[in-house]
Amino acid sequence: MIEFEFKRTGNPKKKPIDESKLGFGKIFTDHMFRMDFNEEKGWHDGRIIPYSPIQLDPAACVLHYAQETFEGLKAFRNDAGETFLFRPLDNIRRLNESCERLCIPKLEEEVVLDAIKAIVKVEEDWIPKTPGTSLYVRPFIIATEAFLGLHASNEYAFIIILSPSGHYYPQGLAPTNIYVEDEDVRAAVGGTGYAKLGANYAISLRAQIRAQKQGYDQVLWLDGIERKYVEEIGTSNAFFVIDGVIITSPLTGTILPGVTRRTVIELLREKGFQVDERRLSIDELTKAAKSGRLEEAFATGTAAVIAPVGSFHYKGVDYIVNNNKIGFISQFLYTLITEIQRGATINQQNWVLKVE
Repeated sequence: MIEFEFKRTGNPKKKPIDESKLGFGKIFTDHMFRMDFNEEKGWHDGRIIPYSPIQLDPAACVLHYAQETFEGLKAFRNDAGETFLFRPLDNIRRLNESCERLCIPKLEEEVVLDAIKAIVKVEEDWIPKTPGTSLYVRPFIIATEAFLGLHASNEYAFIIILSPSGHYYPQGLAPTNIYVEDEDVRAAVGGTGYAKLGANYAISLRAQIRAQKQGYDQVLWLDGIERKYVEEIGTSNAFFVIDGVIITSPLTGTILPGVTRRTVIELLREKGFQVDERRLSIDELTKAAKSGRLEEAFATGTAAVIAPVGSFHYKGVDYIVNNNKIGFISQFLYTLITEIQRGATINQQNWVLKVE
């Protein structure tokens, strides 16, 4: 394992006492990891430093041309006090795929993994222990070179910050209500929909705010060409159970190849469920809901793990899903995945990595 320089903070923060009030992404630990890039040295000077503001030139490329990408994964503690990461290499590989799309220099997988393990080990005491909580790990890369002409930056910073967090949604596993967005477009083929970029989330905000003003929790996105096929739910992958078959959008370049999405598909197929990765039209979905053939729906993502859908709104009509209750498959997946993440279930797939 690579050794990194470590500068300990002289002003440690007070750790949260009531883990039921953590929220998501609101509290940050004492330290962060940073490594820099320039053309002469490449990626260099990896170090763990006190959590602090980032100093940027006002002309930094990230501020003007949004050359930035990020990831999200979690660390957990089991009853024996051991620390685990869940499928970190999948996140690291996806980070490099996003880098390739934005012309950011890729990072060596081993270096990133060692950096994540090192900062998590330093902040191990920050990992909450209550079921449903975790230490959220946010690696990100920003372009730091100062210029105003449009070209790829020659300087970057790779940073990892950590946040002890609870459920992504305040209501926990209670079903969400979603609004089908048929005006704004999140992504199109040939664009950046498959990459994890801040820009993708910024362009989704208007629809999200519009939905929330009408009383809905999230947005169900349609494809960017025909506005016909369902794609993602907010920032998560979408699954629908129709006549016992679990349907999710294929990876055609417009949706994020979610690590939890892959986990769900692999677990369901291993347990004998039929999972179809195919295009599902909004008309087929509404017809299935009207006839009672839509048995349940849920979103998947690192932050929420599983988020059941209790209803969706399309063209003036609210369609109720499973009597607005969490479905069997949603509950099954949430329980199994969180047990695997905490090392409570046999990890046959080697998804869980122990931090030592």
